Amino acid sequence: MNEDEQGPDDQHQVPDGVSEATVEALGTLSAALETIEHARGLLYGFHRLTGSADLDLGEAVEQLRKAGHTDLADRIDTELVGRNVIAGRWTFQVVEDYDDGYYALAKELERTARDELVGGRRHLFEAGMKEDRRTSGRRHHEATPADLPG
Repeated sequence: MNEDEQGPDDQHQVPDGVSEATVEALGTLSAALETIEHARGLLYGFHRLTGSADLDLGEAVEQLRKAGHTDLADRIDTELVGRNVIAGRWTFQVVEDYDDGYYALAKELERTARDELVGGRRHLFEAGMKEDRRTSGRRHHEATPADLPG
């Protein structure tokens, strides 16, 4: 491909008749979904860390008992080990509610918007940014992997 032929692949070209405003809105929607994905990862981190802490608390209880501090060990064991982190819920239940509710709906609506407005194409806004920012014809600025010298 020569320099004039480089550009986004077919899946990253804006379909005919789609406005810049639509592409921008889909870009913002995509960015919001990326933030939701990040939040989901943090929620899973919270889930893992809390579970690990609960296991460590159980170990601390045993160590306190062995060290002769049975009253304190009993209190930690009965009041904190296995306790719900949110009323009626362990972290796995929080994660499940997030995944099945907010997260699932966000994914569904983002995909619906792409399907209805641009035939399911992803990252059109970013593909346009890449075209605006890259130096056409320069090594490491190729439009697609197919454009790599070879």
